[in-house]
Amino acid sequence: MKLGLVWFGNDLRCTDQKMLSLAAQEVDQLVCLYCDEPQHKQPSRYATQGMSALRRRFLDEGLNSLATELEKLGQTLFVSQHDVVTSITLLLNELPISHLYCNHNSGWNEQQSLEKIAHDFADVHFHIEHGLTLFEPEQLPFTFTSLVTTSTKKPEQEYGFPSCFSKFRKLVEVLDPPLSSPHVTQLPMVSELLLKLSLPLIRPWKPKPVTSIPTFAGGEKAARQQLNHYFSTNLASHYKEVRNALDGWGNSTKFSPWLAQGSLSPRQIKAALTQYEEKYGENESTYWIYFELLWREYFQWYATYYGKQLFLVGGLSNAKTHGSFYAERFRKWCEGNTPYPIVNACMKQLNQTGFMSNRGRQIVASCLVHELAIDWRYGAAYFEEKLIDYDVASNWGNWQYIAGVGADPRGGRRFNLEKQTEQYDPNHHFIHKWQGHHYDSQLDSVDAADWPISPQA
Repeated sequence: MKLGLVWFGNDLRCTDQKMLSLAAQEVDQLVCLYCDEPQHKQPSRYATQGMSALRRRFLDEGLNSLATELEKLGQTLFVSQHDVVTSITLLLNELPISHLYCNHNSGWNEQQSLEKIAHDFADVHFHIEHGLTLFEPEQLPFTFTSLVTTSTKKPEQEYGFPSCFSKFRKLVEVLDPPLSSPHVTQLPMVSELLLKLSLPLIRPWKPKPVTSIPTFAGGEKAARQQLNHYFSTNLASHYKEVRNALDGWGNSTKFSPWLAQGSLSPRQIKAALTQYEEKYGENESTYWIYFELLWREYFQWYATYYGKQLFLVGGLSNAKTHGSFYAERFRKWCEGNTPYPIVNACMKQLNQTGFMSNRGRQIVASCLVHELAIDWRYGAAYFEEKLIDYDVASNWGNWQYIAGVGADPRGGRRFNLEKQTEQYDPNHHFIHKWQGHHYDSQLDSVDAADWPISPQA
C-alpha cells in the first residue's frame, strides 16, 4: 500500500490540480493537509497584527469549500495548528508516507520549509507541481537554482532572469500556457493509519459558519461563479478603459482574491479569456487582461529568483533608501487620517472591505514612501495584514517597484496626489463615499524625541 501526502497552501481548489491527478494515479491511500498556524498574539516587527478578520473569514470560506470538494472525491481535509515543517515532519515520522505532493510557492519561507523537509526525508518522493503560475519552469528561457525544477539547462535557456517586466513579457508572451489539468473524479481513500493516530493539533476541518454575506466569498465555487459571470458579459472588451477606476465592481475583473487563495488558477483565467476572444473577438482590452496576468506571473518568478531579497529594505541591489519609521504618521496612514483625501479614502476602503483598486494601491504606496518618508516595508506589511488578495510575490514586488528598490528601471514611482485626484476622482465622489475629507490637519503632533508613541484609543 502506497501512502501519499498532499500539502495544500495557497492552492485551495480541486480543479486544475495536477498534484491531485498524480496522487490519484500513484498511491493507494492519501492524507490531505493544510497547515493553519495560529495567529501570533504579539505585533510583528512592522507593528502589524497578523491576519485581519476579513482576510481570516475569506480563508475560512476557502477551507470550507475545499473540504466540501474533497469530500465529493472521497477525501477529508485535515488541518494542522502546527507550522509547516513541524506538521509534515510529524506525519512523515508517524506514517509510512512515500510520496509528497505540493505546488511550488514563490514565498521565501515556504521554499525554505520545503527544502528542509526534502533534506530531512530523502527517501520520500517529492512531486512539486506549478499550479500557481501560467507557465512551467521548463518553458521559460531562463533558469533557477532552487527546487523549482531539477531539469538541466536547455540550449534555448540562454537568458538571465529579466531585470524588468518589459523584458520578461517579450520573452514569455509568445509562449502557450499548458492546458488545465484533467478533472479528478475520485481520490484514494483516507489513510486508515492517520485516523487511528491521536494528534490533537491535526484534525479534520470543521466548517466555519458564514455570519454575513461578504463582498468576496472565498472558495472554488465562488471563484468559478465570478469567472463565468465576468466572461458572460462584455466587460472584458472594455477592461482597459475602466481598469484605473477607484471603485465599482465591473471596473476590474476582481479575480485577484481567488487567484491569491488558489481557488482559481491563472491557467483557468487564460483559458476563459481565450474562449471569450474566440467568440467575441480580440481587442486591446482583452489583451490587457492577459498583460495583467503576465505582471502577476513576473512577480511569481521574481520572488522565486530573488528569495529573501524581496524583504530587504534596499531591495534587489541594496539601494540606499531614505525611509524611516514615524509611528504617528504610519498610524494615520493606516487609519486614513493623512492630509491627502484621496489616500484617506483608499485606506478606509481597504480597512472596511479588505480590497483596494490597483490604482489606489499605487497612490497610497507612493504617499507612504515619498510624502510620509516611511520605510516601504511597513506599508507592505500592512497590506499583508489587510488585503484579502494578499500574495507574497505581487505584494512585496509591487511595493519594491514603487519604492525604487525593485524591478522598476526608472528607480521608483512618485505620484502627484493632486493630479491623481483630478484624473480619477475629479468630482470627489470616491473621496466623499469613503469620507476621505475627514482628517487631522496636523500630521505630526509630537516631537521625534517622544517616539515611539502608544496608539490613541
